[in-house]
Amino acid sequence: MLGRSALHRAGGFRPENLGQNALNLIGNIGFSLFVVGVLVFTIIAATYEPEDPLFHPSDKITTFLTSTSNATLRSDDSIVKTGEDFMPVNQTAFAAFINITDVEATANEEGNELDCDASVPVDCKDSDVFHLMMKATIERFKDIHFYKFGKPAVGEGANSCDMAWRYRPKDGKSAAFYKDYRRFVIHKSDNCTLSVATIGEYHSGLNARKRKRNQKAGFEKSDAKRDDFSLPLVGEAVNDSLPTVESDKAFKSGKYLVYVGGGDRCKSMNHFLWSFLCALGEAQYLNRTLVMDLTLCLSSVYTSSGQSEEGKDFRFYFDFEHLKEAASVLDEAQFWAEWGKLHNKKTRLGLHLVEDFRVTPMKLSDVKDTLIMRKFGSVEPDNYWYRVCEGDAESVVKRPWHLLWKSRRLMEIVSAIASRLNWDYDAVHIERGEKARNTELWPNLEKDTSPSALLSTLQDKVEEGRNLYIATNEAELSFFNPLKDKYATHFLDEYKDLWDESSEWYSETTKLNGGNPVEFDGYMRASVDTEVFLRGKKQIETFNELTNDCKDGVGTCNVAAT
Repeated sequence: MLGRSALHRAGGFRPENLGQNALNLIGNIGFSLFVVGVLVFTIIAATYEPEDPLFHPSDKITTFLTSTSNATLRSDDSIVKTGEDFMPVNQTAFAAFINITDVEATANEEGNELDCDASVPVDCKDSDVFHLMMKATIERFKDIHFYKFGKPAVGEGANSCDMAWRYRPKDGKSAAFYKDYRRFVIHKSDNCTLSVATIGEYHSGLNARKRKRNQKAGFEKSDAKRDDFSLPLVGEAVNDSLPTVESDKAFKSGKYLVYVGGGDRCKSMNHFLWSFLCALGEAQYLNRTLVMDLTLCLSSVYTSSGQSEEGKDFRFYFDFEHLKEAASVLDEAQFWAEWGKLHNKKTRLGLHLVEDFRVTPMKLSDVKDTLIMRKFGSVEPDNYWYRVCEGDAESVVKRPWHLLWKSRRLMEIVSAIASRLNWDYDAVHIERGEKARNTELWPNLEKDTSPSALLSTLQDKVEEGRNLYIATNEAELSFFNPLKDKYATHFLDEYKDLWDESSEWYSETTKLNGGNPVEFDGYMRASVDTEVFLRGKKQIETFNELTNDCKDGVGTCNVAAT
């Protein structure tokens, strides 16, 4: 009774107050919901990052690629991005290129006054010859910035000199340098005036390829950055031999990590890298050498047979020289051979076996055994290597993308194609194949990529008469013949000599493969085709620029953009 009387005195349940109380209650609830809503929105806005890394600078791309908690990795048969794709282009470092005035100034300082004797052969070591060759090169290749010239070497035949240089295209978008070396024929007149008669083709100056021991430095600007050693240099000789074990003592004192088994084999190259870089990241976190299997299984999406193919070499696709110099890795076959040898000598070597991917790298940081072996089972997706880097490990183990670069042998082919086009071309990617035939998912692609439609679309994008590189999966290249009336068209198959039996690529990969020829497979073709496309001055994509169809089929455009 006391409670009821108190309430009546407060007026809480009097009929005349019910409406007012209800309004106050509704108002309070509404305000509370508003505050909660604002708080939730603020948290989402502060923590949300779009899933498409292409809308972010390179550091955001790396963040996107190096963080996932999703056990199911989406299959993708596209060409993978590697470390050099995420390097920021340091415009300050690339600003110190050599101008022709720099060469002329040095020539005036070092000018030689010699008695004229037209019968004496040209001396390639003479500074006047060097300056003449540099000036001729800068004047000839106007779409290139030069950063270093090597001292000329004697070529083949009279008045022939070879010279090498480091360069990058003026409009280069990748953080990389390139090396070329060409043969020059020098003409000497009766009054001893020197001139360049001819400059040879790409990589024709073989005698200047390797710098001779004790050879004097060439020519570069004094303010050139000295940190370019950390950037890819395409065109230099590749040394991707296996690292050696120095001694039994050194091996015994080392600490190692190896991944065994699992379901990653024969998956897409994206899947392989996602898992491999997880293993490499854990090895670095634990301060251990990663024992790696250099043999790959190439997924069926890249093979001409339609079947996955074992026996491929990691070095066919990636820059192992850079990896072994920048990280601690050891070939699996070498490791087990050394392990077995010491085991036979009764040397005690500790082995720590881990069979559950949920055992985090943090729990292994105090393990003292020589070898930590992660053994994976047969049930997918729990047997994928990349599961190790999920959950709590995600914030601790970072995938070292900067350690993995594309094969410099493949990039050498890319450089050769671009050089033959004088780095002055536009590029268009034309996707047809299965997508063009599937009109349910891509209803307009076949029509939008027909020759007549392409001519109509490209007329406002590419100037008539330009070199136009066409990267395409269209099997019948004669399909594009109508475009030849307006453009100088070029396709990958035009450059087969760069990987045929007489090529340097063929010779080196055959040697790498134990004397067995290596097929220039579907992944290599797609990789080179894509990289040549990306070096065009203009780059025109199929989707969004040639057709309004969605890249992944009807109704997926908005999904891809969110």
